[in-house]
Amino acid sequence: MRIRVGILSAAAPLAAIVLATGCSSSSSATGGGTASGSTMSSGTITAIGAENEYADVIGQVGGKYVHAEAILSNPNTDPHTFEASPAVAHEISQAKLIVQNGVGYDDWINSIENAAPDPSRTVINVQHLLGLPDSTPNPHLWYKPATMPAVARAIASDLAAIQPAHAAYFTANAARFTASLAAWNQALAQFKATYPGAPVATTEPVADYMLQAAGANNMTPWAFQADVMNGTDPSAQDVAIQKSLFTGHKVKVFLYNQQVTDSLTQSYINLAHANGIPVVGVYETMPTPGYDYQSWMLAEVHAMDKALADQTSTEHL
Repeated sequence: MRIRVGILSAAAPLAAIVLATGCSSSSSATGGGTASGSTMSSGTITAIGAENEYADVIGQVGGKYVHAEAILSNPNTDPHTFEASPAVAHEISQAKLIVQNGVGYDDWINSIENAAPDPSRTVINVQHLLGLPDSTPNPHLWYKPATMPAVARAIASDLAAIQPAHAAYFTANAARFTASLAAWNQALAQFKATYPGAPVATTEPVADYMLQAAGANNMTPWAFQADVMNGTDPSAQDVAIQKSLFTGHKVKVFLYNQQVTDSLTQSYINLAHANGIPVVGVYETMPTPGYDYQSWMLAEVHAMDKALADQTSTEHL
């Protein structure tokens, strides 16, 4: 069973966690080393992305003036079950800019922020930035094409408030980042034109926003996706419907969360292969090394395209 959102251990009071010393560095989006306070010795701004896709965008916008760290960066783990360590809590308490997803996906970071209040810290909650309600059913906002341009603009604005002398630099980097997403948007448009309404199956709604943008028809019942995402056993009826998508050859591609593979998921991977349906693995955190946000999103579309064009499976990027 999966826990929807990781929480801090009750045995470790938040105040003690935040005050912990000797923290080890998380995966860095812009370089190695551990930040020591709001700025490093070079005067760069210490920033945190709760997930490494957000840290990557911080790094691209902030450039040489920002040291960006990612808390969730391991593609071999399930972000939904993350539990913050004292080292992570200390690191977050030192940041002057934090970007978090919201929609209940990374609520663990709120407790740390509240335990170490800092009036000079800026927090970008992507859910709130996009004006989404708490009831938003799919929290994987980074797969929505409109998300990261808005995040990049907000990052540039907040970094400019911290270092006004470099405002033009941050703004230009944000514009450059947004322009670099053109290849992904073009690939989505091409997929939509080439394979209109392409029927697909999924395990959970990790890439659903991208599938919608690509014009694909996700035939997996929403209740099934939500149950798998939340660690609940799907109903027998939904399991039967999902199985029929493969045995009845009703779908052309099967996409699964590559970071969460339990016996149920594996049974559908096997069923897809047995019925000649290509399989594509999608990720909740950016695969590293070798990818930035733009190339990651483009690679996911290319994997779907290969699946439909020549029935090639891409289970790992």
